[in-house]
Amino acid sequence: MTEHKAGFVNIIGNPNVGKSTLMNAFVGEKLSIITSKAQTTRHRILGIVNGDDFQMILSDTPGIIKPAYELQTSMMDFVKSAFEDADVLIYMVEIGEKALKDEKFFNKIKNSKIPVLLLLNKIDVTEQEIIEEQVQYWQEQLPTVEIHLISALQNFNVTGVFERIIELLPASPAYYPKDQLTDKPERFFVNETIREKILIHYKKEIPYSVEIETEEFFEDEDIIRMRAVIMVERDSQKGIIIGHKGSALKRVGVESRKDLEKFFGKQVHLELYVKVNKNWRSDSRQLKRFGYNKK
Repeated sequence: MTEHKAGFVNIIGNPNVGKSTLMNAFVGEKLSIITSKAQTTRHRILGIVNGDDFQMILSDTPGIIKPAYELQTSMMDFVKSAFEDADVLIYMVEIGEKALKDEKFFNKIKNSKIPVLLLLNKIDVTEQEIIEEQVQYWQEQLPTVEIHLISALQNFNVTGVFERIIELLPASPAYYPKDQLTDKPERFFVNETIREKILIHYKKEIPYSVEIETEEFFEDEDIIRMRAVIMVERDSQKGIIIGHKGSALKRVGVESRKDLEKFFGKQVHLELYVKVNKNWRSDSRQLKRFGYNKK
């Protein structure tokens, strides 16, 4: 009988390297939102992949930054926790990148006692000569890690990396029920879907000043009724989110509803409201309420 394997596979890297795209490809579901903007991922999100003889618990973390306010400090705490419980560490970089934006995290990778896979992503958009230079650079920087070339967006070599991770998992029974996909509740994915649309459609500081709270979630046999609040820090931001005669807010609502219907597999009725919650990003009590500050 084949020995069962299970373990935590934690994905870290600078912003915009494709961590969320990779995790969604592994899981086969859109658990992490994806946009071209930095700091899209705010939480640590688990995606659970089950096979007959393995359970891979993938963890997508915020991109590594130097914190400027309390919310970002809490985001980096999620990254720290990813180092602490990993059985396999995935360090994602893209062509031209030189190091993590936090030297302490980089040194942890250098001195890691667990297997580390360095994934050089976005190789589909560069020349072979540059790829070879990058591989040599990373071999010199991190001589003990395995280097794999991938394109998470184009699904190039993603299966190969997935199979290699399974080989590296320790022998263990499953940590979660075999039919569980993630550790997050349904309301979390409602919040993240709405926030993704705001990241896509609004510019400058607006997306980073926003937090979503789903206040109501009622599921019937053929429809889910949701009520969510978009919180901003200033009155002027509230007007921008709503837009002329509510047009901007309506667009967010329509696009979010379509994605949520795909995610839940049934009809969705979504009501959106906008409220001012002043300086929530720097308020530890508010951050704890929104699931950031666990201290």
